[in-house]
Amino acid sequence: MFILAVALVLLVSPGGCSKKEKPHERVVEVTAMKIVPADTPVTFEFVAQTQSSHEVEIRARVNGFLEKRVYTEGGIVKKGAVLFLMDKKPFQTQVNAAAAALARQKASLEVARMNLDRVKPLAEQNALSQKDLDDAKGTFESTSAAVEQAKAQLEMEQLNLSYCTITAPVTGITAAAMIQDGAYVSQANSQLTTVSVLSPMWVNFSVSENDMKRFADRVASGQIIPPKNDDYEVEIVLVDGSIFSEKGRITFAAPSFNPKTGTFLIRSSVKNDKGSLRPNQYVRARMKGAVRRNAILVPQRAVQQGTKGHFVWVVSREGKVEFRPVTVGDWYGDDVFIDNGLLAGDQIVLDGVLSVHQGEPVKIKPAAASTPAGPDAKPAQSSPAVKVETTPAAPATPAAKPAAANAAPSKPAAVPATPAAAKPADSGAAASGKQGR
Repeated sequence: MFILAVALVLLVSPGGCSKKEKPHERVVEVTAMKIVPADTPVTFEFVAQTQSSHEVEIRARVNGFLEKRVYTEGGIVKKGAVLFLMDKKPFQTQVNAAAAALARQKASLEVARMNLDRVKPLAEQNALSQKDLDDAKGTFESTSAAVEQAKAQLEMEQLNLSYCTITAPVTGITAAAMIQDGAYVSQANSQLTTVSVLSPMWVNFSVSENDMKRFADRVASGQIIPPKNDDYEVEIVLVDGSIFSEKGRITFAAPSFNPKTGTFLIRSSVKNDKGSLRPNQYVRARMKGAVRRNAILVPQRAVQQGTKGHFVWVVSREGKVEFRPVTVGDWYGDDVFIDNGLLAGDQIVLDGVLSVHQGEPVKIKPAAASTPAGPDAKPAQSSPAVKVETTPAAPATPAAKPAAANAAPSKPAAVPATPAAAKPADSGAAASGKQGR
């Protein structure tokens, strides 16, 4: 009985005669992508502000009473269209007086001419003295000058009369009238309204000094290839995210930096025949044309951030994951540029990064169709490579204008090269703004 009891205990005990099982090695399934450097087109985005390419203050050139406003406030007017009418009666009276003065001077000139014609032959015959001849000549020349003066006065009065009809010097959109009908207009309140040309429209933004230098260094190193002749194409993004139908070109770059903001003013010009853009409208300007050479582009979800910076998980040839520190560049849609840390041919983990550990083997499963395959899998065209929030610069004067941008970018990827129009050091990252990272 004792022997049977011992045998029964050994059979039911956990470690009985059973063989000790070897624990299974953990294998995590992940999706991965292979690094393939490729030349990638990049864009530079800025907060910008529109400005009329020709804004004219309509002012009265003569003093008088405003008789009537002819145009419709806020409407489009053609060049030469009548805007205001001033009381013409006082000016017509002055024209009539000047015309009468001219007629009087012409009569005096005719008398002087006939007198000279009579004196001249008599003086030649010594019937009259040389003094009489000189007096006759002086009177004739004096009345001739008086006639010319009267003509000039008449032209001046006629010009003042024409100023009573105030017309639009350009085709554009009108502002509200600043003087009402019946008011007296003088030099103190001579501005009547404003007419702003809508096409072409200027789009102004600014670039910070740091971004200009950073971009110039990237161009010098060959990392960024600017377009030929720095001929950037400017795409306008409206407030609702839609793209404006017309593309613009850079037409002006300020010759110096703004001493108050340390920013560099850039102006682009865009056609606006339909009048969709209005002056002082906030938009986004995207500069296109630059290319980043041999760029390494990876999905943002593959990049992790630790206490010592950014890193990715790289799958070795043995199928094990390794920790790899990287230097992250700028956003490119849903992807991000990697400046340092990865080489061509490296395989990085895309999905499952939270489940892997250093040195552990992983099983690579096919990536979903939506997973990017590297730099060749470019994001939508609406996604900029460099997104800089900049405070739009105040509209510049026609002599040196366009600006617009937000706060200086904390770390923009690049700044576009000098525009062909004025060849600044470069023209890309915004004066004040932040990188899209």
